Amino acid sequence: MPKKKYLETGQIVSTHGIRGEVRVNPWCDTPDFLAKLKTLYFDEGRTALKVNSRPHKNIVIMKIEGVDTVEAAAALRGRILYLDRDDVKLPEGAHFIQDLIGLKVVDADTGEEYGTLTDVSPTGANDVYHIKTPKGEVLIPAVPQVVKETDIDGGVMRILPIKGMFDDED
Repeated sequence: MPKKKYLETGQIVSTHGIRGEVRVNPWCDTPDFLAKLKTLYFDEGRTALKVNSRPHKNIVIMKIEGVDTVEAAAALRGRILYLDRDDVKLPEGAHFIQDLIGLKVVDADTGEEYGTLTDVSPTGANDVYHIKTPKGEVLIPAVPQVVKETDIDGGVMRILPIKGMFDDED
């Protein structure tokens, strides 16, 4: 499954001040991550934007080059921002959520297939992976004791489930 070059990273939710700045709801781990990027995109990567951003509480205040009035900024409300995965260096072992969704989840020891990773929920302490199985949804903690290997290119995540996670045992 080829990786998408441009990934959704946030949405413009409102204006900020009178000089054309916008408030962005970041769709990434932290507002700081988004604020570090100097080039973002509209239109799924077709339109490049030079940006200067700063985190502010749980959002990002962003100045987009060429957007200099509150009216121009207001016209962008609701627009989705994209990043180019080539502009980002993720820490070792970190992955884009959009690359995790769709992975086949299998037992690291037996190879038994449990299901497909369908969503990721941040909980603060660790992420939680949503696995769609034939019996319904199972939630697993994204911790090294459970997730043993994440092979994005191979389309598989190998796990060691906690007792009772995928079966009806007590």
